Amino acid sequence: MTRFIVVPQWQGSPSTRSMTLIDGADAIAGDLPRSATVRVDVPIEAGEALGSGIRRFSSLQRTRDLVTAALTEADGAADGASPSGHVLVVGGDCGVAVPAIAHAAALHPDMAVVWFDAHADLHTPESSSSGAFAGMALRSVFETTPLSPDAAVPADRIVLAGAREFDDAETDAVKIAGLTHLGVDDLADPARLADAVAATGAGSVYVHVDLDVLDPAAITGVSAAVPFGIDIPTLTNAIGILRGRFSFAGASVSGFAPPHPEAVVDDMGSVLRVVGALA
Repeated sequence: MTRFIVVPQWQGSPSTRSMTLIDGADAIAGDLPRSATVRVDVPIEAGEALGSGIRRFSSLQRTRDLVTAALTEADGAADGASPSGHVLVVGGDCGVAVPAIAHAAALHPDMAVVWFDAHADLHTPESSSSGAFAGMALRSVFETTPLSPDAAVPADRIVLAGAREFDDAETDAVKIAGLTHLGVDDLADPARLADAVAATGAGSVYVHVDLDVLDPAAITGVSAAVPFGIDIPTLTNAIGILRGRFSFAGASVSGFAPPHPEAVVDDMGSVLRVVGALA
């Protein structure tokens, strides 16, 4: 049985309308089974950097600890449940995936990570011009940062999928770290992603989806849309093939930021198809 942890974190986003991520997370939560869903009470304050180089660091740190506690509690609640069950973390900004991946990696040492995102999210506090943690989230999975004291997954077991907007520092990071990157055209082959994961030697997989990986024609409610993304069938088919070939260690979805109530109605069908593929 899939369990859901809803984390309406907005403090990691660089967007001027970052607080719409709260609305997006709550909208998704409204379509989830109540008995299997827990909502994390994210700090309401913006937070302080505290010399970390990360904007709103104090609130992000508190949310990280709350997510970890919720995941631990979910593990306890799942005792005796079906071994196929997993946790789906619903953001908020994509920083919510970092503690979720760390938690899953501790339970699945052979785990690979597939990170669907239009952006690379590979900055450090030193290279980021915004100081927004969302732009550092994937880097925090494989490298020690102020919000990830222990790198959870080695870089050679990470597949960045669908990214098409890189800063120079992020392009360098892909090469230096040795990450596997599959572009939008690569994902047109439905088996290509699963083959890339298999090449890492992993036996299980964690999947994170930032909804801006989708083409703007498929979804309007994201804060940093990038043209020429993937469509819904491509994304859900790729996830389905992954789930057929690997043990599923966990998942997260982030980035739903509807600018107005009508956008919730317009986009919810697409969003729920992604959630369904992950759940």
